[in-house]
Amino acid sequence: MANQMVSDPERAVRWWEPPLFAALAGAMGWGIRGQYGHETGAMIAGVLVSLTLVFLLCPNWRSLPAARAVAWGTVAMGIGGTMTYGQTIGLTQNPDMIGNWAALRWGMLGLAIKGGVWIGFAGFFLGMGLGGIRYRPIELLLLMTGLVGVYFLGMALLNAPFDPANKLLPSVYFSESWHWKPDAVLKPRREYWGGNLLALAAACAYAGWWRKDRLASRLALWGVLGGALGFPGGQCLQAFHSWNPEVFHQGIWVRLDPFMNWWNMMETTFGAIMGGILGLGLWLNRKRIQTGPDADTASLSGTAEWVLLAVFLGTLIAVEFASVPVVEMLFDVGILMTIIPIAAVAGGRWWPYLMALPVTLLPIAGKTVLQLVYQETTINPAAGWFVYFVLPLSLATVAAIRFAQGAPAGQTGREFARRALLLTTWIYFLLNFAFFRFPWPWAEWTSRTPNSIIFTLCAIGLTVLALKRTPREKYAS
Repeated sequence: MANQMVSDPERAVRWWEPPLFAALAGAMGWGIRGQYGHETGAMIAGVLVSLTLVFLLCPNWRSLPAARAVAWGTVAMGIGGTMTYGQTIGLTQNPDMIGNWAALRWGMLGLAIKGGVWIGFAGFFLGMGLGGIRYRPIELLLLMTGLVGVYFLGMALLNAPFDPANKLLPSVYFSESWHWKPDAVLKPRREYWGGNLLALAAACAYAGWWRKDRLASRLALWGVLGGALGFPGGQCLQAFHSWNPEVFHQGIWVRLDPFMNWWNMMETTFGAIMGGILGLGLWLNRKRIQTGPDADTASLSGTAEWVLLAVFLGTLIAVEFASVPVVEMLFDVGILMTIIPIAAVAGGRWWPYLMALPVTLLPIAGKTVLQLVYQETTINPAAGWFVYFVLPLSLATVAAIRFAQGAPAGQTGREFARRALLLTTWIYFLLNFAFFRFPWPWAEWTSRTPNSIIFTLCAIGLTVLALKRTPREKYAS
């Protein structure tokens, strides 16, 4: 038999590549997230990390299943965004907590739990898209609806009672409480980690036990590990700065510390750790990456796709840019926000591409306009709307349409991921660069400059990956 050239993903990808490049994607994505908000901001890291891993580890895939996995990983990264964590961080660094080792340990434990649940969802849904099990829209609609019920059960078991007026708080509570400040006037925050934790456990049980989807359940555990190490790991930097100010009054820190945004450094470090661990976990489970025989098919009609898109976009815009109390209350439950996207991506031909590109971008572009055009008035409205909203959204929408149109013609998943990674990397980098008021390293430094330098290096690294990385191949008889 004549020799045939076949790609060998195991040989093509060395062990350090997915952790390294996913760490770059996570660092930039999660660092940028801080400027834009919890749920939709976290989806920046979701799309960058998912595209990076699909590009590296799915070289022989078709475009549609690759886009589906990316879209699921993107959407799922936003689920944990409803969990409050500011007061948890406060336990580790607020001035009145400095020297309180018990509060530090408790706060770090809370960050580990919240971070683990947050990234666990992203790992679960990314793994679900890569494990070769075909999930149907109605199945996922029922699953996600069921998870909402499990979420409320978890809230009742782990995040109740919550009656600050009578100083009644859950027995396991990681925010500001009278346990740490008995005589203070406090405003405790409601916590949601218990609901999300139980919902994640139920999802893993369904996929792993009922559907035999080993990759989804395994990558969920790697996501839990990444978040559990990443969140407190990043906060260690910020807490060390608060606990040891004398260290930063000597040496190079005398000049550098005034320009350090330690909160954003925490976020950037969190993203790097969680991305790297997700990348390592997927590489170690690479033999489980596979597509099903009908992975390249779509079961939703075009009309159904566009109707669902209109409903979701209307809700998303109401949540992000209009104060609609009923909608805001519903979307406080992160899982509710994902029901339509998760199900529509499963059965749609257009949804995977639209979700990964323009839908994820829309709130980010909109918030950039609000900040730079109306709050800081750095640019006139016509130019601001065009540069920060119309142009990037047009590029993302045209790219998504072209990807969707090219899928039936044999477009590869690697080519989709390559181009989409380049596009998303630089759109989000440039929008954030404008948000940072263009902190060129050779200009007068601000508190945005150090993180901007880090994001620049990350963007360059991802660009080199997308442009230079080609699969090595071997010949099989």
